[in-house]
Amino acid sequence: MIRKVYADNAATTKLSAAAFEAMKPYFFENYGNPSSLYKLGAESSKAVDKARADIAECINAERPSEICFVSGGSEADNHAIKGAAELGAKKGKKHIISSKFEHHAVLHTLDYLKKHGFEITLLDVHEDGIVRPEELEAAIREDTALVTIMFANNEIGTIQPIKELAEIAHKHGILFHTDAVQAVGNIEIDVRKLGVDMLSMSSHKFHGPKGVGALYMRKGIRLPNLIHGGAQERGLRAGTENVPGIVGMAAALKESIEKMPERNVRLTKMRDRFIDEMLKTDRSIINGDRFKRLPGNVNMCFQGIEGESLLLMLDLNGVSASSGSACTSGSLDPSHVLLAIGLPHEIAHGSLRLTFSEENTEEDIDYIISVLKPIIKRLRDMSPLWEKIIKNN
Repeated sequence: MIRKVYADNAATTKLSAAAFEAMKPYFFENYGNPSSLYKLGAESSKAVDKARADIAECINAERPSEICFVSGGSEADNHAIKGAAELGAKKGKKHIISSKFEHHAVLHTLDYLKKHGFEITLLDVHEDGIVRPEELEAAIREDTALVTIMFANNEIGTIQPIKELAEIAHKHGILFHTDAVQAVGNIEIDVRKLGVDMLSMSSHKFHGPKGVGALYMRKGIRLPNLIHGGAQERGLRAGTENVPGIVGMAAALKESIEKMPERNVRLTKMRDRFIDEMLKTDRSIINGDRFKRLPGNVNMCFQGIEGESLLLMLDLNGVSASSGSACTSGSLDPSHVLLAIGLPHEIAHGSLRLTFSEENTEEDIDYIISVLKPIIKRLRDMSPLWEKIIKNN
């Protein structure tokens, strides 16, 4: 019997009931524009202020004003990186350091800046998917304006030594930004302990609504506008605030953090059991560090098969999964993340990403394993590449 299993929570998550209930009044009752002076607008403004304070508390920001609401992670990354680049250029600093396996919201922004005279250094992430602090130190130059390193990778889930990387950047007087879209709501985040200057987050990665996110900017940092128009968000981001989305984001993040300790113990156990079982499959590998990864993230390669066929067959069996980032799922090229950790093209093509949430159960894990193993065998039996691999070994 086919079982429906959603295991692509890194792409997006189901809206939580708590977030939905929090949002409803701001669609039908308190629908005023928060910039308006009358009572209906004031109610919306109060809701935005409360959500800002709640989100600031969730990441231990010093004050609510350090939170700027945006449309999502991509906008937050663009605002942080382009803004810091503009500030640096005014001081004659046009060098930016990042890593080779960043999300495309970062990499494509850096490509844009490169066309406008900036020099970009992309650090290696090695086989384990971890940036080495000493390599960041070695890459810093006198004209370095920004270091931007993602907190947790969106494909292989590896968690970076953000505190140490930020300390190195600050030792040289350089701003530090982290794309924490996959981390916020999934692991503990304390921006003051970490010492980051800017941090990007997106609501729909932790059971909030799509189309809303936030950029944390440490007190004292004033970025140029990315979107011009009105004076919303203290003049940092023009456009009428998405009040229902903002309220839902705050409710979802609060709930996610409350559930985090118990949830992450359970997800880690499920993740590790799945990996242990699937590593028994011949020519299978786990991508990235086995343990320094998000609790619900599994990313594996199965040699001799093609990822797209694997996903289609899983879907026919009711399993929603991914072979990489949802943002590039239409591409036939192997993941840039897997190439960055040193996998050859032919192996990187056979990747599978499963990302679990509190909605998943042990029975889900059993079911995925029960359908995945026969699918791998069937695809290998049909594959000339697998036949060649077997003959050569």
